[in-house]
Amino acid sequence: MHRSENNEQDASKLRSGLGENLSQLRSVYQDCFDIVFHEFRYGESVQAVLIYVAGLSNIDEISRMVLTPAAEGPSPEPGAGIGAYRALVTAPSVQVIANVDDAVREIGNGNPVLLIDGESGGLSVGLACWDQRAVQEPEAEAIVRGPREGFIETLQVNTSLLRRKLRTPNLKMRPMSIGQFSQTQVVMVYMEGIADPGLVAEMEERLRRIRIDGVLESGYIEELIQDNPLSPFPQLQSTERPDIAAANLLEGRMVILVEGTPITLIAPVTLFSFLQSAEDYYQNFYFGTAIRWLRYLFSGIALIGPSLYVAIITFHQEMIPTTLLLSMAKSREQIPFPALIEALLMEVTFEALREAGVRLPKQVGAAVSIVGALVIGQAAISAGLVSSPMVMVVAVTGIASFMIPHYTLGITIRLLRFPMMLLAGCLGFFGLILGVLFLLTHLFSMRSFGVPYLSPVATFQRGDFKDSLVRAPLWRMGIRPHFTGRWNKYRQQPGSSFLAKRKEGPK
Repeated sequence: MHRSENNEQDASKLRSGLGENLSQLRSVYQDCFDIVFHEFRYGESVQAVLIYVAGLSNIDEISRMVLTPAAEGPSPEPGAGIGAYRALVTAPSVQVIANVDDAVREIGNGNPVLLIDGESGGLSVGLACWDQRAVQEPEAEAIVRGPREGFIETLQVNTSLLRRKLRTPNLKMRPMSIGQFSQTQVVMVYMEGIADPGLVAEMEERLRRIRIDGVLESGYIEELIQDNPLSPFPQLQSTERPDIAAANLLEGRMVILVEGTPITLIAPVTLFSFLQSAEDYYQNFYFGTAIRWLRYLFSGIALIGPSLYVAIITFHQEMIPTTLLLSMAKSREQIPFPALIEALLMEVTFEALREAGVRLPKQVGAAVSIVGALVIGQAAISAGLVSSPMVMVVAVTGIASFMIPHYTLGITIRLLRFPMMLLAGCLGFFGLILGVLFLLTHLFSMRSFGVPYLSPVATFQRGDFKDSLVRAPLWRMGIRPHFTGRWNKYRQQPGSSFLAKRKEGPK
């Protein structure tokens, strides 16, 4: 077995004969018209070839840093060694490669590969270049106060955005390639000295276990490394904002950057992570706490609002004040459907309008979703298909779901709303309570890379309540979260705020 592996390695090595190497690479790139084999000479005797992908390499820099020195500079003697030719290439990044697999990988990454007759091995020249969009504010995570930059699809730009936020050598980035055919570059980012080494090792192991044909978006990675793959709740946070990624790195979490997508993954997370916004920390802590409480309230409404209405209308009319009950009964006297069917009909219609607004062009999408909801709601009331209170309940529920700052958790709540309505419509409050208890049991049992999903409520951590149920002042949050920051507990030295110094008095 070892002998066969050695034979394969020997067969894939780049030989000193240029013709043999070209034969292997032309066979690999058969029917690939975008692969360029540019043949030229060093001086008059040494033949060479430069192989690159049209559109992925910088043609002007290739001419200036590789071809021009070869034509105008001194020609090394035959057999002078690959190092002599490396000195003639003026590109800032030049690496020696030894086998065909390395050459194929470098060519696929946009780096031209230089092969020289009489020299075993080759040179990979770091001249990758392709079109990319400008850094701009993420539309899905817009805020009033804070940075306006977001990740883009180019991995090198994303790493530079993080490095601008955290300019310390403790910011570590480990690259790897995932996907048999896509060879997608994935970078594992963490803060050395803050992140738990066990977490770093676990993340690296999970990523290296992935065996898949291709990774086209970070959602592939998310689904393949999460702890509970059958759970509808998100177990890795996704963001397009470098400031959010940097803040999580400083709390001991890890960030996963994926080539070809602006969506970055953060792990581990808790449920409360998805109910927090970056803007909570950029404004006064009173406002941050008040808005956070508002999110918690409306997240509950988004989950059980229609179910509560259906349960009361169907089974528990005695809970409604008499005047309001008579008004609601009058609005429902012409409705042919029970409250459950009425709620399902309106919720499905509302979700369809919301998806249509997302898929339509930006200029008309918002108008179609809003106007469509108003027109269809009014037409349904006039036709006697639904009642006015039901339209109001669905509208409030829809607004409540928009207050959830992270889209992935919002989708989960929108999905769970339907089984909750079915339980409430069949069993009333008993069914609603059963549904809530089932969800809580599921959430209590979940973990994200070893961190309890409902931390700090489950596995009670008193100190972490300062950044979960409330947003405490920054000078009171000197200790990192327990589960992610226990490797390096303190993030703020005592007495670092003006208030603390004022309490100490003059020296």
